[in-house]
Amino acid sequence: MDAPDVVVLPSGRRVRGRGVRRGAPPAGLEPDVSFQCTWERPAPQPWPVRWVRWPDFGLPLVPSDARAALREAWSRAPEERVEVCCGGGHGRTGTALAVLAVLDGVPPAEAVGWVREHYRPSAVETPWQRWWVQR
Repeated sequence: MDAPDVVVLPSGRRVRGRGVRRGAPPAGLEPDVSFQCTWERPAPQPWPVRWVRWPDFGLPLVPSDARAALREAWSRAPEERVEVCCGGGHGRTGTALAVLAVLDGVPPAEAVGWVREHYRPSAVETPWQRWWVQR
């Protein structure tokens, strides 16, 4: 799964971050499962999608559901093509990737910086998203 926007976690797990408004994933690299962090219900896809209801610039509507979804994404990543996405692929996606980094052993206080270095400098857009990663 070496492709644009693929983040390699410290354990070697690979997860692609994506903004759904930018279009479909690269041809031939469709995910086995997608974790979509959006406010509106995702459009049907040819692969399974787990929806995490999450407003733009905010935090997940049901934090326990988001935590469970991200634990599932992390556990599936060694064997499957996993993607985490939101509308633009920056704030919510970056926040989710930072949480995956914490699950993978990155200290919570360092996770936002880690994901900005390994994914996008614009990842994790708001103070409350940074706060949520550290908690």
